[in-house]
Amino acid sequence: MICRILLLISLTSCVSGTLVVKVTQTSYQAEENDNITLEWMFTPRTDSFYNSLNFLCRLFTDVKPLILYHVHEGVEVPESPDEQFAGRVQCDKDALREGRIRLHVSRLRTDDSGLYDCEVKTDDGTNSDSCRLNVTAAVDQPKPQKPADGSKPQSRGKIGLYVGLAAVLFSVCVGLYFVFRLRFKPDDR
Repeated sequence: MICRILLLISLTSCVSGTLVVKVTQTSYQAEENDNITLEWMFTPRTDSFYNSLNFLCRLFTDVKPLILYHVHEGVEVPESPDEQFAGRVQCDKDALREGRIRLHVSRLRTDDSGLYDCEVKTDDGTNSDSCRLNVTAAVDQPKPQKPADGSKPQSRGKIGLYVGLAAVLFSVCVGLYFVFRLRFKPDDR
């Protein structure tokens, strides 16, 4: 009986005091120079939670974690983002009140690819979740191919060849006509 009561007390405290953080999407695919919104959700317990809200969103790279966005006690820490993200990340402050961390990342680069983690800390505890972003290089629109040597396109060369051959053939025909006419001219008798 005592075990059941202790179990009930521990479960109640876990449920009422545990912060749960979830990404809305576990994987994102984007192209270089696109914009994207990364989003995590958590459950705010009180209306005044915002003043005790702390969160740190990072990109984990092979070298070191890079800070994407940081809020301490409800206030953005503007000097904290890594140089790679300077001026490219904005947080939707209205969404924070609803328990959503929405980070808009603009002008994506291929080196923005990787694992993004957001750790949230409130009076209810600390938790985090992560998602993966894959940024591929932008595909340029195909341009009409021009010969490398600066010559005319091949189709114009063929037209010139055909016109030249026709002129030679015409000249040969006219020449033969006059040769035969002079050679087989009826006598003026």
